[in-house]
Amino acid sequence: MSDEKYIFSAGAKKNILITFVVGLVLAALGVVMMNMGGHDAHGAAADAGHHGFNWTQRLYANLWINNLFFTGLAAIGIFFIAIQYVAQAGWSVGLKRIPMAMASWLPIGAGLMIIVFLIANHDLFHWTHEYLYDKADERFDEILYNKKGYLNFGFYMARMVGFFAVWYILFRLIRKQMLAEDIDGGVDHWKKNVTLSAIFLVFFGYSSSVAAWDWVMSIDPHWFSTMFGWYVFASWWVSGLALIAFIAVLLKDKGYLKIVNANHLHDIGKFIWGFSIFWTYIWFSQFLLIYYANIPEETIYFVERWKSDQYSVYFFLNLILNFFLPFLLLLPREAKRHTRFLKVVPPIILFGHWIDFYLMVTPGTLKENGGFGLLEIGLIMVYASAFIYTVLHSLAKHPLVAKNHPMMEETLHHHI
Repeated sequence: MSDEKYIFSAGAKKNILITFVVGLVLAALGVVMMNMGGHDAHGAAADAGHHGFNWTQRLYANLWINNLFFTGLAAIGIFFIAIQYVAQAGWSVGLKRIPMAMASWLPIGAGLMIIVFLIANHDLFHWTHEYLYDKADERFDEILYNKKGYLNFGFYMARMVGFFAVWYILFRLIRKQMLAEDIDGGVDHWKKNVTLSAIFLVFFGYSSSVAAWDWVMSIDPHWFSTMFGWYVFASWWVSGLALIAFIAVLLKDKGYLKIVNANHLHDIGKFIWGFSIFWTYIWFSQFLLIYYANIPEETIYFVERWKSDQYSVYFFLNLILNFFLPFLLLLPREAKRHTRFLKVVPPIILFGHWIDFYLMVTPGTLKENGGFGLLEIGLIMVYASAFIYTVLHSLAKHPLVAKNHPMMEETLHHHI
């Protein structure tokens, strides 16, 4: 059991490659259809030239959505590991290599985010236009002018690069100790990881909120919410938990992770169920306070999403996929203990929270020119296949279960 090793088969690689290529083709067809003036499936793309709209803006918006979503999954991989060490948890020993593999996407996600921002910052972020800060220009914006000490290109890039650098450095240090523990045993590596994880959690608690302000909330630079950092984190966190559970049950179906049983699945299922409610609590709290106050500068965010014919269906779909279905499907005890439920609910949650990020980004960047069609479907397939390839490649490089973990006996006898 301790020498269990995942084999990344040629068949799996082929299927992932096919998905990647099909995604590219669908995305290309979506672009072609937009340029022909047509509407792709389920889409509402506006004709090129309407209000200065160009198909590249929709492409950039979708690249940004996928960067946010999949980079968040990678960061949550580190966060999950750090939580287990600081809490001195024993139940999760058999699962920890999955989030470790998820975190291997982090440098790729960092590179993609930096590149997309450098190329598309004017199309994604209104505050990046220099004329807004020129008092002699008729388009001068006094509100943004007063925010320029924070919202400026240099400081923004420094924060982005700095956050990614610290996250990745701490991940490499934690992973180094995890792998060294396989060889050396004892508790020294475990103790070092408790310290490193505590440092990561403190820094991540701060940086993830600032990243949410920078990467998402500043898309609508006149609007702000003091709960937004928590909101983005909650969406990332429950998505990461769903992915860990989904990969675990798929591995078990292939005969791997014998150490993981119904009791461990029950625990991860409880986390998914509980934090789906937590996400809903943050969503509702943010919505209700803004709705009740009825201040135009605040309500505009929800008017663009709830009252718009363009986005209202996704507004309600967001709640159905991320609260009602997970709450009802995982409510029974047995649902959290059997793989057949954990094969259905996590994909729903993952797609649901992609829709969540779609709603955070698209109305602010594309306004009435947004849509959901072949371009969106294709890019989801491209990013998902690349992400899964990275995760499975990382899983295959190291033992699937942490050998010599000081809490191995606890996880072997875990029962709830």
